[in-house]
Amino acid sequence: MEKAIQQIAQTMERQLDFELEKLDALDGGDLEAIRQQRLNEMKQRAKQKQEWLVNGHGEYTEIDGEKEFFTICNKSENLVCHFYRHDSPRCRIFDMHLKILAKKHVETRFIKMDAEKAPFLTGRLKIRVIPTLALVKANKTKDFVVGFTELGNRDDFSTDMLEWRIARSEVIEYSGDILTPPTEGKKKSVHIQSKKAIRGRTDSDSDLSD
Repeated sequence: MEKAIQQIAQTMERQLDFELEKLDALDGGDLEAIRQQRLNEMKQRAKQKQEWLVNGHGEYTEIDGEKEFFTICNKSENLVCHFYRHDSPRCRIFDMHLKILAKKHVETRFIKMDAEKAPFLTGRLKIRVIPTLALVKANKTKDFVVGFTELGNRDDFSTDMLEWRIARSEVIEYSGDILTPPTEGKKKSVHIQSKKAIRGRTDSDSDLSD
C-alpha cells in the first residue's frame, strides 16, 4: 500500500513539474493566480487519490458479507459491486474486466460478493439474474448491469464496452463519448435498455443506507 501511494505521489509530482513549466512560459499579470490555482487543484487531486487507495480503491476485491458492503458504501462515493456465484462462467468473465477497470478508475471502489451469502441485499435490490453489477453513487443504487444483454449479448465483449456501460451511470470518470458505445469499429448499434425496463425495476435509486 505504501509503495502504491509513493508511486501515485511521484506521478503527480512529475505532472505538477510539467504543468509549472508550461505556466512559466506564460506572460501577464494573471500568471501567478493561474499558477497557484492549478497547483492547489493538483495537490487536492493527489491527496484525494491517496485517500482512495487507503480505502481500498485501485483493486478488485471480494468482501465477506453484507455488513462490509454497507461500510464500504459509507466510505466510497462511487461503487461497483459484482453479485456472483462460483458456478457461473460468466461471472469469471466479469471478474477479468473488473480487475482492469479497478486499476484504471481509482476514483471508484470495485468489489464482488457471493450472492448466496447476501440474501438481504439481493432481495432488497431485486437481483434475480447472475451475474449482476450494482452501480452505486452516494449510498444509492444508480443502475444495474444485468448479465451481458447490454454489452452486445456476447461473452467476448471488450473491457472498453463494459467501461462505457458503467460510465453511463456516472460512477466512474469517463473521457469518451458517453452517447456512443465503443463497438470496436462495427456499425451495428447496441440496444440500451432503460432503467425501468430492467426486470420491471422502478426503484433504481434505492437507498442503501444501513
